[in-house]
Amino acid sequence: MAEINNSTGPAPSILSIRSLQKSFDSVSVLRDISLSVERGNVVSIIGPSGSGKSTLLRCASFLEHADGGDILYDGEYALHNGVYANKAELARFRTRFGLVFQNFQLFPHYSVLRNVSEAPILHGENKDEVYARALELLKKMGLEGREKAYPYQLSGGQQQRVAIARALCMRPEILFFDEPTSALDPELTGEVLKVIRQLAEEKMTMVVVTHEMPFAKAVSNRVIFMADGVIVEQGDPKEVFDNPREERTRQFLRVFER
Repeated sequence: MAEINNSTGPAPSILSIRSLQKSFDSVSVLRDISLSVERGNVVSIIGPSGSGKSTLLRCASFLEHADGGDILYDGEYALHNGVYANKAELARFRTRFGLVFQNFQLFPHYSVLRNVSEAPILHGENKDEVYARALELLKKMGLEGREKAYPYQLSGGQQQRVAIARALCMRPEILFFDEPTSALDPELTGEVLKVIRQLAEEKMTMVVVTHEMPFAKAVSNRVIFMADGVIVEQGDPKEVFDNPREERTRQFLRVFER
């Protein structure tokens, strides 16, 4: 698909979504969603269950097919007016992002090292180089010495950190997190949030669907509040949390103040 001509304007956002729409049967789940993600920024998406947050991430990563709108990576169309790029182009776009799910989705019969290194090796990278990168990432995640362990031998927090290392091993330009702490108890939640904070400090571009309000306020460059399939409000974290413009946002945030 064609690339947008930005020769006289600013560099394109790493991710741009315009007028995105998605329905399941006759139920509209995403309605005219538009947003952009600048390189090096953290965008947190908050909102009640069923608001479309996870579906938005799944559409952005092609796990769900949108019904209409545009999705662009670095100014190139992956989806244009509801029509997707061809298979080869979509495969190229998929190398630009990594995914971290709430339920880890590790391969139970693979060791930690193989879970982290398998994808880049399958993409044709040198095995020794991938192993070296994977070991360095596991060390960064506080998992040095656990490379031969299997997922069942790890805590939930450790499994999620393996999942983050796996996503990073593909050297993505942007990471998507879909409620990465929802399956964890409070102590293990802290372990995972610490890793994401570190990545934010290193200017890793991230989109995080989360119910951890203090984290979203502290780490994000922008916060998006979704409800009923639309973006109700978005802006600077301090403005959204301390002085929300919309009554629906205020209603949602009051629940977390109790």
